[in-house]
Amino acid sequence: MPTTVFTIANQKGGVGKTTTAVNLAAGLAQRKIHTLLIDLDPQANATSSLGIEKQEGRSLYAALRGEGDALSLITPTAYEHLALIPSEEDLAAAEIELAQMDNYLMKLRGVLEPVVRSGGYRAVIIDCPPALGMLSMNSLAAADFLLITLQCEYMALEGLGQILRNVERLKSAGINPTLELGGIVMTMFDIRTSLSRQVVDEVKKHMPDKIFTSVIPRTVRLSEAPSFGKTIFAYDPTSPGTAAYRSLAGEVITRFGL
Repeated sequence: MPTTVFTIANQKGGVGKTTTAVNLAAGLAQRKIHTLLIDLDPQANATSSLGIEKQEGRSLYAALRGEGDALSLITPTAYEHLALIPSEEDLAAAEIELAQMDNYLMKLRGVLEPVVRSGGYRAVIIDCPPALGMLSMNSLAAADFLLITLQCEYMALEGLGQILRNVERLKSAGINPTLELGGIVMTMFDIRTSLSRQVVDEVKKHMPDKIFTSVIPRTVRLSEAPSFGKTIFAYDPTSPGTAAYRSLAGEVITRFGL
């Protein structure tokens, strides 16, 4: 079966992007779908969320410079069917250096080609930095589908327009003409506030076919899990956050034929 590449992006920080990348990947792996999570954020939060130490030379930095390959960076995790390409601080330099290279938006696509061709993974999930810089734009150029995490808060919709305009630019420039918005994941839903419901309703009204039914709640357990180097499935199997990400994984499997 072909490999599907998803990128999870949002130019804002603190919107549940890494939490979603890690726990969606874990949810797919629980369903026996071979999944590769790629940490493209120099802060390496996805890496530490899986209990893996940052190690010098283990990020995609050298590969993006043409000095190595992605396949050799794939690292097993504590979870069956889930592997990781970790990150570390040196990726921050790639933001600057990529801009000075030829075909600078296509570097990640080239680096990931052997991984996709290998057929070892049904799903590849890329976790981006919280900015629409070189690394995030490279991930959009390399992906089949963009998944956007949108927090259930005021002003969330403003950022949505910005990232969608960037998708259209990449498509019209011929950099990734087949890139599609795969879906919008509503995060940090607070059942006690009418604002959370209003934001979800607003997105449903504008993009009814793109919003996922599974809504990720704002819970302490989801915030705590990364500090223990665990997915929410391992940290608290009975929490509402676990149920939400299990449900989201099911939706992703159905929507994209995984």
